[in-house]
Amino acid sequence: MTAAEIDPHDSRPERTTSVPKATGRFDVQLNPQATDAPIGRMSIDKQLYGDLEGTSKGEMLAVSSTAVKGSAGYVAMEVVTGTLHGRKGSFALQHNGTMNRGAQSLVVLVVPDSGTGELAQIAGTLRILIEGKEHRYELDYTL
Repeated sequence: MTAAEIDPHDSRPERTTSVPKATGRFDVQLNPQATDAPIGRMSIDKQLYGDLEGTSKGEMLAVSSTAVKGSAGYVAMEVVTGTLHGRKGSFALQHNGTMNRGAQSLVVLVVPDSGTGELAQIAGTLRILIEGKEHRYELDYTL
C-alpha cells in the first residue's frame, strides 16, 4: 500500500492475520454399543495423521430411523490427544450433524477451555472431508 492509498480516517488494521490451519487424514473405527433407547450409540476410535498427529476417543449418539429417507441427526464428543504443529496436549471436540432429506450439515467445535499442555488455550473449528474411503480433516485454530 502506498502513502497515496492510505485513508487517514480508515481505522481498519493495515494487514490481517491468518488463522493457523492443520490438515491431514484420519482412520476411524465406530463400534456400536448396546442401548435400550431408540437412539444409536457408538464408541469412536481415531488415529490422526498430518499436522495433527495422535489419537482420539469418543462417543456418538445418532437417530436415523426417521419417517423421511435421508433425514438423521447425530451428536458426538471426543478427546484428541497428540501433537499439533509440534505442540503436545489434548482437547475436546463437539460434533453436531444433521441430514435434512439428504442435505448434510456438520459443525465440529473445539470445546472452550478443554485444551491441556501446550494446547491449553486452543479454540477453533474442524471440518471433516470424505473423499472416497479416505477421511480428511481441516482444523482452523488459535492458541
